Amino acid sequence: MSTSTIPAAPSGLSERLQDLLTEMRARTLMLVAPLSDDDARTQHDPLLSPVVWDLGHIAGFEELWLLRNLDGAVSFGEMPGVYNPFEHPRRERGALPLPSLGEALAVLADVRDRVLARLASFEPAPDDPLSRDGYVYRMVAQHEAQHVETILQALQIKGGAPYSPVERRPVSSPRKAMFARGAMVRVPACVVSIGTDDRTAAYDNERPRHDVAVASFDIDVAPVTNGEYLEFMKAGGYARDEWWSDAGRAWLAEARAAGIVAPKYWFLKGADWWTRSMDRQLPVDLTHPVIHVCYYEAEAYASWAGKRLPTEFEWEAAATWDPASGRARAYPWGEQPPSSSLANVDQLAFGTAPVGAYPRNVSPVGCYGMIGDVWEWTSSDFAPYPGYETFPYREYSQIFFGPEYKVLRGGSWATRPLVARTTFRNWDYPIRRQIFSGFRCAIGA
Repeated sequence: MSTSTIPAAPSGLSERLQDLLTEMRARTLMLVAPLSDDDARTQHDPLLSPVVWDLGHIAGFEELWLLRNLDGAVSFGEMPGVYNPFEHPRRERGALPLPSLGEALAVLADVRDRVLARLASFEPAPDDPLSRDGYVYRMVAQHEAQHVETILQALQIKGGAPYSPVERRPVSSPRKAMFARGAMVRVPACVVSIGTDDRTAAYDNERPRHDVAVASFDIDVAPVTNGEYLEFMKAGGYARDEWWSDAGRAWLAEARAAGIVAPKYWFLKGADWWTRSMDRQLPVDLTHPVIHVCYYEAEAYASWAGKRLPTEFEWEAAATWDPASGRARAYPWGEQPPSSSLANVDQLAFGTAPVGAYPRNVSPVGCYGMIGDVWEWTSSDFAPYPGYETFPYREYSQIFFGPEYKVLRGGSWATRPLVARTTFRNWDYPIRRQIFSGFRCAIGA
């Protein structure tokens, strides 16, 4: 934050929104604090922006929505210029005239000072859904959280000096949930409420809440582990075509040409598989969920195991539906929002935890770990719900609807609690492996 004086926000909504923005920014600054200027300005991979681009985009988006678009007249959804993601695809951003890390942080602080000065006298308009209940402030806070997760992807993929976080939170649990390897649980046929009607934080693609008839199916109790995935590899998973779909075989051909025979960041040390996680090299822990696999790898594993990937509606039913009460919970464990004591979320573990390490993170039907650790691939294309309405700008959801994107659910270790909700719909190209993605399998209609 800037050293300039920040006006005190009035009690109530403005104060809560100021606290949210301030806490979100403190985490951003903490995570980039160990970076050199060179590491922050370098584009480490064409799939990911230089860190200073993401910081500039965070500032530009905040200035647009909390200073320019706040009066009800939305001029545009993304700030034009260097930090517009549609004007400048990721692969081009390393060649842009980017600032130093110090300059990017100064812009962040300047925008935030002006935002907080305005927030001190903020009065939501009951007839304006953008300001009502402070929605636009939570949208901006979530936007920053999502970009910081992307920054963590860049820090995971980068070379150069090792990344040494200022704080690392150990995974701790008084006990670990125990279940058989590959165990599945039955979800009975149900009409389940999917999505939300929330207007305080949820994105437009999560709305409206609607009923979906789901046939009975079985689903894995936990995400597929490294140990289970290693069995697929030993069975010739990357060498044999029969478990791969047509699109998957096209990806596999390119993977073979590139020498890919394992999840991203795995490597052999002698006869043993190791992995690099945030610049720590460790033997692959067979009890952790497999991470950094693309949709086609997940799909092929499921085929090899005699299973399939769940649809996103099945995933949400398994995560939230309580057959005893006939209603959906807000979260697998109940109504309490996510926290690092309930699930492996909120970034500071800097990696996955053993499956079952958070025994309270269990759904009514008995699925563990549906929030946190890894985003879980589903078989669903990213499409609008019935009755979908774009809000507040089409560039967030609408332009991405279509069969080229697959939906992921549940959040990862790098996801902030504000975003880690059961209705949140992440989406990406099925070839992506740099994201913190894993999966669980299903069987049934």
